[in-house]
Amino acid sequence: MSETSARLLSLLSLLQARRDWPGALLAERLEVSPRTVRRDVDRLRDLGYPVRASKGPDGGYRLDAGADLPPLLFDDDQAIAVAVALQTATTSVTGIEEGALRALATVRQVMPARLRQRVDALQVTTVDKYPDSRRTKVNSEHLIAIGTALRAREVLRFDYASPGATEGEWVPPRKVEPHHLVTWGGRWYLVGWDLDRNDWRTFRVDRMLPKTPTGPRFTPRELPAPDISTYISSRFKTQDQWPCRGTAILQAKASDIARWSGRDSVVEEITETTCRLTMNGWSWTGLAANFGMFETDLEFTGPQELKDAATHLAARYTTAAS
Repeated sequence: MSETSARLLSLLSLLQARRDWPGALLAERLEVSPRTVRRDVDRLRDLGYPVRASKGPDGGYRLDAGADLPPLLFDDDQAIAVAVALQTATTSVTGIEEGALRALATVRQVMPARLRQRVDALQVTTVDKYPDSRRTKVNSEHLIAIGTALRAREVLRFDYASPGATEGEWVPPRKVEPHHLVTWGGRWYLVGWDLDRNDWRTFRVDRMLPKTPTGPRFTPRELPAPDISTYISSRFKTQDQWPCRGTAILQAKASDIARWSGRDSVVEEITETTCRLTMNGWSWTGLAANFGMFETDLEFTGPQELKDAATHLAARYTTAAS
């Protein structure tokens, strides 16, 4: 029985690490027969894991989202990353304080002693890097509502508080085709096409009060700029202040990256677990090094000077380490 349990944990770990797994490759990795893999998949389903199977010569397995949240399996690095993220989760989003504390207690309780000691030693105190009070917190439910409408390409209706308005003083509902959800300078912004004004507008999320239901679906319009980073930079007139500007796609949540990116950086949500980050620097090598401070997989998308600098920096670090 212990051997079966260990194999189930190994199978679950593999399914979480990759979107699609051919059945034959799973059997090879687990050193069992394809029939045993099928039986183990059935056991995971009985435990509540929604594992989908595809038939045919290239058939395989995929761990889908389900109606309920089943137990998750983390390796050591993932467990520590989750614990640290939960400690700092409330710096830019409100409404999740209690949930974050309960989740941190749950994760810590099931950790092995060696990891629990490391997490206890990592007591994180977040110091606001914007002493001019630029940083604002946004309501988590509002952020989710905006992100949901954006991904579904549905018209978003919301009340909006104009600059200088007193608390509770809202402008009548706006109707916007949401295009991008980004952070800049410690604040969350929605970029979208304002249907009432027939023009592009940028809205501060902390001043928005989303309404339900959302409007009809729409076909996304083309931005009046090559990309969202250029648009935001021109909107806030920061692009010309730096000689170097580059972009990368990071395998991390936009909210996590926004917490540590620079004031003039632009963080664009791509999916719930990936984002596009644009940063500035005084040199290409320095800019490449700044991207490396995020402990996540990343892909440089441009320009070529940034890619060349990253290659040069990697070679320099390899030589230094050897």
